[in-house]
Parts: sequence; structure tokens; C-alpha cells
Amino acid sequence: MNWFAIANLTSLIVLITSLFMLLPITVSALYRSEDLDSLLYAFLIGLASSLFIFAVTRKGARTDIRHRDGFLIVTLSWLAVSLFGSLPYLFEGTFQNITDAYFETMAGFTTTGASVMTDIESNPKGILFWRSLTQWLGGMGIVMFSIAVLPMIGGGGIQLFKAEVPEITVDKLRPRLMDTAKSLWYIYSSLTALCAILYFFGGMNLYDAICHAFTTLATGGFSTKNTSIAYYQSPFIELVSTAFMFLAGINYTLYFYAFKGDLSGFARSDEFRFYVRAVLISTLVMTIVVWGENFDTLFQSVRYAIFQVVSIMTTTGYATADYEQWSPLAQLLLVVLMFLGGMIGSTGGGMKQLRIYLMFKQAYRELYQLIHPRAVTVLKLDGKHVPKEILGSIWGFLFLFIIIWVAGSLLLAAQDIDLVTASTTVISALCNVGPALGSAGPAENYAHLPVFSKWVLILSMLIGRLEVYTVIILLVPHFWKK
Repeated sequence: MNWFAIANLTSLIVLITSLFMLLPITVSALYRSEDLDSLLYAFLIGLASSLFIFAVTRKGARTDIRHRDGFLIVTLSWLAVSLFGSLPYLFEGTFQNITDAYFETMAGFTTTGASVMTDIESNPKGILFWRSLTQWLGGMGIVMFSIAVLPMIGGGGIQLFKAEVPEITVDKLRPRLMDTAKSLWYIYSSLTALCAILYFFGGMNLYDAICHAFTTLATGGFSTKNTSIAYYQSPFIELVSTAFMFLAGINYTLYFYAFKGDLSGFARSDEFRFYVRAVLISTLVMTIVVWGENFDTLFQSVRYAIFQVVSIMTTTGYATADYEQWSPLAQLLLVVLMFLGGMIGSTGGGMKQLRIYLMFKQAYRELYQLIHPRAVTVLKLDGKHVPKEILGSIWGFLFLFIIIWVAGSLLLAAQDIDLVTASTTVISALCNVGPALGSAGPAENYAHLPVFSKWVLILSMLIGRLEVYTVIILLVPHFWKK
């Protein structure tokens, strides 16, 4: 292991994250909020500690970052920035213990949206801005941003990139990685700015518009209001939110090539067509289920159905209705949509649409082979052959995903948490959604859960955000052998 390089690059990523705290500090100063000192102390601690570690490890750090180093750097970076990001909550007294502060911060950076805040609106402006900003930074990826702005990472950037981004996407974006990372962040920032403008014209004040734009494009779901988007009771704001949540769930590779002038990628993408169909079919089914039972008119049924479907499928977690009051069928459908998630390479969580799509094709091919045992069939994606290694990786991912879900659910159930709450909170954390069912539904939060359960969910959030393998591989003994 290149320990000096690991510590050096991890400290750089924490340094960049600490510099972003200047934004909520500015907001706090403008609003003359009482959290200014807390944010300043957290900023200075993050800046000083990261600069110290960077200086101490700089001479011993080699530039050759290996594949194993990349996995460790990425995981440590997410753990470290979450620790640093929890300091404002502790200094301000938002939370009285490290568990709740770390939970809220990890939920932010992983764009999960699960919260232990019992009264969001009582918090100062700077704290809530930082809370939203953590989701925006985590949406595209804090390591991805570091690759974009740190030329000293050099060739090692691809190892970090591969550890944070799904392997299926990496090969498409490998050439000129630093320029690619900059382009992706430019697109991400532009969509965020456009979303904030539309929110503002829809009736939000500038502060709320920016905070909600951060968490919409990050598919994070943190809101500055206790009742989330439902606070505004505005069809226009819900429409804007639905549109940008949908856009955020699209593979940014397609935006990257569209930015370069090639718009044909959307038409060629099998995953994009699958994603659109999944949204449309789920909305239709949900509308039929809630029409007449929960809402009187077709307009209301479509309005609330499409918002909840897109919010849950893209793993944003915004809410305009308490869907725990809906029928069991509607609730189960939403749980299923948590598994689907957004497209590969999007800011959405979940298992990802591409993996589900390829498993459907693989299952159909197996059935076809049973009917025609002598037939030679090839599984294709976007007109290209899919290697067996990719399919094997997906099967391994799905198996680990289910095992972690079951194990996490059992650990929560061992804390005397009811079955519905235990199972849905773990899947919500793994899929980076936020709201679940039971005592952690859209009208409740996670504050009442035992300390041990919160740490199980913290680990689940991290595993889900880093696509399972990046974290789980660190638990394999062979990983640490020379």
C-alpha cells in the first residue's frame, strides 16, 4: 500500500471540502445567523488538519496510485469528509452526540436524505445551507470534483474514478479524465442553476430555491422545510422538481456527449428507453391505484402519483404526500422502485436501471435457450456485445446487495425494531433514498432509532453510494496482502 499517497490525497479531498464551507459561512454572515462561529470553527479545524496531514505526507507520497490504493482512498475520503462535515452540527448544538451528527452528514454526502432532525425549520440558515450543500457535493462525487481541480492527482485519477464510479461507465469516460470531470461538473452546475431559477420564479425565495436545487440535482431530498416540497402546495414547483429529478436520474455520459454536440446518444441508449418506460408504466399503475381511493380527481391522482414515483425511483426522497396512508399495493410499488434507482452514471442511487435491464435480458435469454437449446444467442446493449465479465459482475453485485440488505435488516430487528421499519430503512439507506415505511416514513424521521441501528444505516448508506464493491472489498483479507 502507498500509505503516504493515501493519506496525502485523502487530506487533499478533505481540504477541498473544507473550502466549500466558505459558502455557508457567507450565507450565515449575510443573514446574520447565530451559527457563524460554529461554521468558522469547523472550517478552521478542517483546513488546518488537512493542510497539516498534506504537508507531513507530501514528501513520502508517490504518484503511482494502484487499483487497491484507489479503493482505500475513496472509502477513507468519504468517511473523513463526513466526520469533518459533522462538526458544524456539533458546535452549533444541532445534535448532542456524534452519532446523530455523523448520521446527518453521511446522509448528506451520500445523497440519502434520511434525517434525524426533528424540527428542520428551527435551524439557522448557515447550517441548513451546509446540509443542502453536502448533498450537492456528494451527488456528482467529492472524489470526482477533486479529479477535476487537482492536476497533481495525474494518472492516479483513473484509479480513484474507477473506485467511485460504476465500472460500466468508466471505459466510456476514460480519455482525458480531468477534462471529462470538469465537463461533468459544468453540466451538473448548469442544471442546478437552471433548477434554482425556475424554483425562484415558482415562488420560493432565493435561499430556498438554491438549497432545493442543490438537493434536487443531487437526488438527495433534503429540504429546508419540515414538510418538504409539500410545504409550497404549488403544482408548478412540483412540476419543476419532478422534471429535474427525472433529468438527474439520467446517465451523465449522455449529457457529456450531448454537450459535445452528439444528441443521438439518447436515442441509441437501451437503458434510457428502459428508464423512460419504467417511469411511465409506474406512474400509470400508481395513478390507477390512488385514483378514487386517495384522490378524487384524475389531475390530483396524476399529480401526486408521478411526483412520488419519480422521487422514489430517482432516490431523491422528496414528498408531497404521506404515502403511508395509501394502499399496501401503492406502498409496495414504491419499495420496488427504490431498488430500480436511476441510470448508471447518474446522481441517483438504487441498483441502477442498467443492471436491472441486463438481468431482464439475461433471464429472457435463458428461457429462450431452454426452448431452443441449439440456438446461439448474444446479449447486446446499445447494439454491442456485453462481455460475460460484466454480467458476472452484475450478478455478484445483486447477490452482495441482497445479502447486505438481509444482514442489515436482521441487525435492526435485533434491536426490537418492527419488520417493516427494519427492512425498509435498510433498503432505503442502501439505495440512498431517505424516507422508508413504518416508523421512518415520509411523515417521520430516523431520530428515534437506537444508536447501533443508526450506525448500521450509516454503513449501509456508504456501501450503497460507493456501489457495494468499493467498501466490501476492504473486508476481504486478500486485499491487505502484498
